[in-house]
Amino acid sequence: MAEIINQILLDKARREAVRWHLLQITNVSRPQGLYTSAMLPIIRTVYPDASELEVRRQLDYLEERELVKINRDPLDRWFVELTRWGVDLVEYTVDCEPGIARPQNYAKG
Repeated sequence: MAEIINQILLDKARREAVRWHLLQITNVSRPQGLYTSAMLPIIRTVYPDASELEVRRQLDYLEERELVKINRDPLDRWFVELTRWGVDLVEYTVDCEPGIARPQNYAKG
């Protein structure tokens, strides 16, 4: 039972960390935005077994929270941009609700 609970907690931590990494990656690409095909190799530097499906699931979550805007083209490519809320979250201007593993801002007094 403890193994199952540990795995659930690890999976949750990974999802939340991937979301934070995706927000940071998208922030660096501002103001242009970028395709998920460019995001996946970056995520794989942290999680070598990451898949395009995993990235898309987490981006879908971020879109539901109105932190990113996703433009889906007829070739099933996703182009991702930060929204104003996403910029504020990455820049520590607003509080971060649960679901995203944003590190504590140590620069803040």
